[in-house]
Formats: sequence, structure tokens, C-alpha cells
Amino acid sequence: MRLSASSGATIDLDQVDLADPSLYSDGDPHAVWRILRDRDPVRWQSVPGRGGFWSVTRYADSRRVMLDHRTFSSTGGVFLNLLGQGEPAQGQQFASADPPRHTQMRSPVQHRMTAAAFAPHLEATRDAVGEMLADGLDGRPFDLAAALAPLPMVALGPLLGIPRADWPQLMRLVMMSVAEEDPDYRLPEGAQATLDRARRELFAYLIDLLLAQVRRPQDNVISALRTVVVDGRPLRPGSIVANVYSILLGAAAAIPHVPVAALLEPATTRHFRECGEDPDAVGPLVEEALRWSAPAQHFMRIATRPTTLGPANVLAGQAVVVWLGSANRDGRAFERASEFDSRRTPNHHLAFGFGRHYCVGNNIARLVLREVFRAVFDRFSGVEPAGDVEHIRSTWLAGFKRAPVVATPRRAGR
Repeated sequence: MRLSASSGATIDLDQVDLADPSLYSDGDPHAVWRILRDRDPVRWQSVPGRGGFWSVTRYADSRRVMLDHRTFSSTGGVFLNLLGQGEPAQGQQFASADPPRHTQMRSPVQHRMTAAAFAPHLEATRDAVGEMLADGLDGRPFDLAAALAPLPMVALGPLLGIPRADWPQLMRLVMMSVAEEDPDYRLPEGAQATLDRARRELFAYLIDLLLAQVRRPQDNVISALRTVVVDGRPLRPGSIVANVYSILLGAAAAIPHVPVAALLEPATTRHFRECGEDPDAVGPLVEEALRWSAPAQHFMRIATRPTTLGPANVLAGQAVVVWLGSANRDGRAFERASEFDSRRTPNHHLAFGFGRHYCVGNNIARLVLREVFRAVFDRFSGVEPAGDVEHIRSTWLAGFKRAPVVATPRRAGR
């Protein structure tokens, strides 16, 4: 997937399949999205055997879909790989529920995912990030994507009470859940079998984790979910586990791929000096990196009633897919939208979504991303690509499998 779009002059929209995950690993989705924004901003995409969906590529339309839960519901599933299948959690997790049920489940969790809640784990996070970057200190090529891949568990493991020894196993299962078509994760039996096994093994692990914490209570996100009452009843164990599963998927998207995308941009070069001298400069850089990378590429909604969206007449029951990666490059919402500008303010990007479903872990993600960038700028005076970048094959996750780079270590006193 190219982070900077080509001209798109030879693209035939009738031949484009936005449901094909190879478009995002090997193709040029940003060129496609740019043409769609200009020519057909709400376009019907047929998907054989699964019906189809309305593809939304402009910023204003995207915000409207995510804001209006009465017209565009999350209960039918929020990921494109659920198109035509329905949501297996069936409203048991806040990610696939509408208010008021969504709010009842989300609120207690939100209070456990703040900077203050993460503060006891901050020093350990800094140590872990330092270990991840250690391979770059000798000036030889190293894989930045592989180095930062453990970040989701570094961020969420302590908040969920997950033993560190289990982090690698869980990260692989999470990746199988969000990149079931990728050759590195797909099982020989196929993509659906990959999804099924990942969910089965993740849910089994999380049930055991929940039971262990019932026996020995902890003060964390899981304990917060155990206090949730919906419609006068506490959440069942399966619903608690479904919510933890959803949180893990979100972390896999937001955290590890954002710094890779930014550090591969030539425009980031000057920030090794600026951010090294001014720690506050990292904040706007993080926001621009989120806008630019849009690691969660889309969210899906189901129309609850007939409505007009842009030029399209959407029928009740039809799927609507918001492409966040496209909305974040919409020149109607951002000046110089196709340029990476770490000084961009204000920066009302949609990388974390919008409205009631705004990412519950956004504060933790921002905090960890700031620590990663500060660690990079403290240790290195530059990072340069050192080989071909490989992207994850996924319609949802705009991520990196391999990103070989060479980092220039800072000299003592500089």
C-alpha cells in the first residue's frame, strides 16, 4: 500500500474492488480514493455472494455516518469481513452496539484507559520501547516494523492483567483476526478458517484470564467490565470477553504502524532535530502521523432506514463503509491534504473514528506513540529506508509487515 498516492491516471473504477485485501497490500488505494472523492464519493461496490456496500470516501460524509447512530447502526458488524454474515457478538460488545447499550458498556472501561490509569506502567513502557529500538544502535539495517510489533501488548497487557509470557501468542492470534487474508497469517484451510480459529483460541484464552481474575481480583479493565450493568443485568462472561477482544483488535491497528508510516516519510527528517530540542513538538507530529497512516482503514455501518448520503440513495439494510484513510486525505477538510506536515494545527483527523464510537483507547495510544517518537529522536539523528517495505494484506488494517531501515545513532552530547 502506498502512503503517497500516484496520479491514478490509468485507474478504471469499474475494475476496482474495494473489498479485495490485495488492493491495500499491493495496490494504490490512495489513488483510487482520490478519484472516488472527486467523481463518485458514495459509490456502490458489489461483492459476489455477499451483496455489497456503499463506499464513503469524503470527510464530511464519513463524519455524518459515524455520528448518526440512529440511521447508521453498528449492530450489524463494523468490519468489512463481516459483510453478509452479521455480527457474531450480537450487541454483546460496545464496538458493535448502539446507544444506550453502547454507552452503558463503554463508560466504565473508558475511565480505566486514561493517562492517569496508565501512569504506573509508563516507566516499563519506556524500557520496552528502548529494547525494541536497540537493534538500530549499531548503524546496521533492522526491521522497524518487526521491532515495534509488540507495542499493542506493551500498552494493553498491563491494563488487562495479561502475563508477559503470553503476549507473543496473543499478538499472533490478534493478527490472524484482522489480517486473515495475509499469507503470513492465513491458514492452509483458508481465510474463514483463520478467523474462526483465531477467535476460538482468543476467546478460550480470555475466558481463562477472566476466571483467574475472578479468583484473584485485579484493578484493571477487566474488573471494570465486571461492574458493567446493562438493562439491569451484569455482563455475562462471554460479553466481557467479547469486549476485551474488541479492545485488543483496536490496539493492534493504532499503535505499532503509526510510527513506521511517519518515519518512512522524507518530510519527517527535519523532526529529528526539532523534536530532540523541543519535546512538545512531538504532540502535533503524533496527530499528523495518525492522520497520514489511518491504521484502521474503515468502519462499517448498516442503514436502519432509507436515507440520502451525498449523491446516493441508501436503502434500509444496506451496508455503508467509511474509508478513514480517504477521509483523512480529503482536501475539502485539510489544506495540503496530500502532504505530511507535522506542524498541522488544528488536525481534526478521523484516525480514531468519530462520535460515540471514538476509540476508547485513544488516550493510551497517543501516550505510547509519544513515547515511541521521543525514544526514536533521543537515540537517532535520522532513519532511512533500507529495502522494500511490505504491507499487511487486509481491508481493515493499514499496517506494515516489514520495513527495513538504517538508523543513525546520535553522537554523545548531541
